[in-house]
Amino acid sequence: MSQLETTYLGLKLKNPVIVGSSGLASSIEKIKQIEKKGAGAIVLKSIFEEQIKFEAGNLAKGSDSPEAWDYVNQYVKHSTVQEYLDLIKKAKEEVKIPIIASINCVSAKEWIGFAKSIEEAGADAIEINVFVLPNDKSAPGEKYEHLYYDLAEKLQEILTIPFAFKLGSHFSNLVGFLQKLRVPGVVLFNRFYAPDIDIDNLKFTSSEVFSSPADIRNSLRWVGITSSKITGMDIAASTGIHDGKAVIKQILAGATVVQVCSTLYKNGIDHLENIIKEVEEWMTKHGYDHIEEFRGKMSYSKIEDPLVYERSQFMKYFSNVD
Repeated sequence: MSQLETTYLGLKLKNPVIVGSSGLASSIEKIKQIEKKGAGAIVLKSIFEEQIKFEAGNLAKGSDSPEAWDYVNQYVKHSTVQEYLDLIKKAKEEVKIPIIASINCVSAKEWIGFAKSIEEAGADAIEINVFVLPNDKSAPGEKYEHLYYDLAEKLQEILTIPFAFKLGSHFSNLVGFLQKLRVPGVVLFNRFYAPDIDIDNLKFTSSEVFSSPADIRNSLRWVGITSSKITGMDIAASTGIHDGKAVIKQILAGATVVQVCSTLYKNGIDHLENIIKEVEEWMTKHGYDHIEEFRGKMSYSKIEDPLVYERSQFMKYFSNVD
């Protein structure tokens, strides 16, 4: 029987398949079901700084009093945060697999303290979703990168539990950025809200929420490269992982673990069992007893022609396609 046990952020997992942050893990009933279907760990639904501010703003509408707005803001924040901390505590009481909290923030200052509260509530680790849109044409690129560095440094100072940064792919030098970031782990990549336009009603809408299997290409490239070039950092692959084959590909590229989400919305939580079974069957077929025997076997540094990870010229390789 193939052994799927692995370690991520210092946590022992029974397999490398993690359910990514979403509404799939927004209640204790859902969390228990995910554990039952075999997940190695769970990332809780994110708590959003923007959402808290939006809800507070709606409640405070019609009031011109700064004191009233401050009161409402603090009430909403405390209520939302407390509900989240209660979910963590309940999950730790009722499930055995690691529980990873998730913060989605646009600023750093007040969320440092919240991260500490998450630790005190019993979370095994924290996933930090941080994205700064570089839209100031006069600002140098390193100004934005330092926002990540500063946040990582502050978290290192106050936390004793591990954390990972869930990142977007839009960095001018991702490898160099990660080398300087030096966090326990990273998730490659976050799937951000993307705007679309309704041309008939001239309104902004959201583009497709869920990933497709084709979306694995970008994360696969960078998992393969960064797993070879960055040491001492766990890498969770995310986006476009819809079946066991995709899990195997990411581990071959060097991923420590993988995160699944969209495929569970499309196929149901039961699909977790299919994904894990497919990995087990492939390992048995190819004579692997443990994940470590093939992790990174197809990474940038292990293959004969690492340039396959760097090739990007479409016409050069597909010019003969009619």
